[in-house]
Amino acid sequence: MKIYNSFSEIERSDNHIITVGTFDGVHLGHQQILKRLKEVSMLETKIPLVITFHPHPQFVIQRQDKLPLQLLNTIEERIKLFERFGVENVLIVNFTKEFANTHATDFVVEYLYKLVGFSKIFVGHDHFFGKNREGNYELLMKISNELNFKVERIPPFIFDGVTISSTKIRNAISQNQIELANKFLGYDYFIDGIVVTGDGRGANLGFPTANIKFEEANKLVPSNGVYLVYSFIDGRKIFGMANLGFRPTFYTDRKRVLEVHYLNFNGNLYQKQISVHFLKFIREERKFNSVDDLLIQLNNDKELCQKMINIHNESTL
Repeated sequence: MKIYNSFSEIERSDNHIITVGTFDGVHLGHQQILKRLKEVSMLETKIPLVITFHPHPQFVIQRQDKLPLQLLNTIEERIKLFERFGVENVLIVNFTKEFANTHATDFVVEYLYKLVGFSKIFVGHDHFFGKNREGNYELLMKISNELNFKVERIPPFIFDGVTISSTKIRNAISQNQIELANKFLGYDYFIDGIVVTGDGRGANLGFPTANIKFEEANKLVPSNGVYLVYSFIDGRKIFGMANLGFRPTFYTDRKRVLEVHYLNFNGNLYQKQISVHFLKFIREERKFNSVDDLLIQLNNDKELCQKMINIHNESTL
């Protein structure tokens, strides 16, 4: 996959076919657009190009009456997902306050048409762009008649009667509905991080854990609790039991930690980059009165996770 970090890196060509968006989550709806882009590029021998933005526009034009947005993916995770879903070329546009003031017509004409060049553009059913989100499908159709390019609007992706959106997925994750979020995403929600040294408390209790350091600033992290998870380690899918939270039985510092006790694995993961994929929410995190009470619960959690793993494996045969 080729990644461009500015318009100046692109060689203008009318042979491009493009799509433009933030693509947070790269969910099933987004995947329909990417799939169509790939199909047409192969049929018409065109150069497919995905144009996305970083940072997310809402961080640059943050409204005072809205809470800060939490993203489903970091830019690195988004690129990883683009590659997974067959994207060949990506242009990452640096979204600044100056760029945010670009009127919709100027964005299409001065940036997309004059700097990138394209013969066709694919947009989602609810796509808006330009200053104050003044640009839409109708404006694209008007400009297309003047500049001789085609516009194709991709219909919404409806799953079980629900129109999929990044907002619905964020809500599901925040409400411990991780399975529903995964259905809407078309893959299992994940957090990327690096394994760092812990205090060894889990190992002393018979539940050694990998402590995952991750960037939380703008990434939506699931609610505190215990989860069934998995990671790919040395090419193998390894299931685990994760605790996400403050570990209140032992600590009062309110430092949020992601710890994973991998089942049927005893290798050294220290300093490894790892992705933790969330499968099921098990229970909320809570403080226990004693270590013995905690151990009883951990063993119960492990037994439940093992049953869920067995069911999961059977369903994927």
